[in-house]
Amino acid sequence: MRAVPPRLAARMEGGATTLCRCWALRRRDGLVLGFTDHDRDLVLSGVTYAARSGLEAAEVSAELGFAVGGGEVAGALTSAGITEDDVAAGRYDGAGVETWLVDWAEPEARLLLDVASLGEIRREGGAFVAELRGLMHRLDVTVGRSFRAACDAELGDVRCRVDLADPRFHATGTVRAASEPGRLSVALAGSFAVGWFSGGRLTWDSGANAGHAADLRGHRRDGEATLLDLWDPPPRPAATGDTFTLVAGCDKSLAACRGRFANTLNFQGFPHMPGNDFVLRSGPEAGARLDGSSLFR
Repeated sequence: MRAVPPRLAARMEGGATTLCRCWALRRRDGLVLGFTDHDRDLVLSGVTYAARSGLEAAEVSAELGFAVGGGEVAGALTSAGITEDDVAAGRYDGAGVETWLVDWAEPEARLLLDVASLGEIRREGGAFVAELRGLMHRLDVTVGRSFRAACDAELGDVRCRVDLADPRFHATGTVRAASEPGRLSVALAGSFAVGWFSGGRLTWDSGANAGHAADLRGHRRDGEATLLDLWDPPPRPAATGDTFTLVAGCDKSLAACRGRFANTLNFQGFPHMPGNDFVLRSGPEAGARLDGSSLFR
């Protein structure tokens, strides 16, 4: 049972209540934003909770035990606190959310109702709807490694150990034209084989998308032009002259690890593990070697 602070309990037992809800959003970059459904701003612990900010509760659910509870908050993309650019750039992905019940006549009399994190953010017309995920949601996250043929490290991380500062594995470039969303005609500094950056990553260094990163679907040539295809269009339209940095792509296969990066020693997959096709085979072929050694050598 949740214990209600005495000051708030006394106010709630009065003839008329003066209650409102407040939300504190704590982004992963450290920025804290406050919102309230009250008709004037409130200040709690040094954070200003903005009124008429375009944020309101939509629904909430809670379950006994380890079931995952959650809810939703909705708001207008024209809010001064939450902008469309920030939502599109993913700056609110995984942000922490505290929900408070507050006596607006005495803001220090308040009760923490819930602690959650922002999940999926989707657009509905001219507004956004953000999913709230309860703390139990973390128990649904897969932790640890799984046995699979492909490498489960990220290119350049502490397990992979590929040096992405090596000029063979990164390049800078400039946008020449952006004829359609998600497709760029670019000029790269240096000469790279077609497909070298397919599956890689692009980070914008200048322009309206500066600081935003995107995954590359393809790297190809069309006549004299070098084309980059993005899985998702950038938050803002790319403009001629915008600069970026590319990181080479890795398809997580042993062949790419060995041939492209010469990094077989740090490969984090299990390439010789038999797959489903092996399990479904009818039986060994005549003369097959069944001494426990690798079947792929």
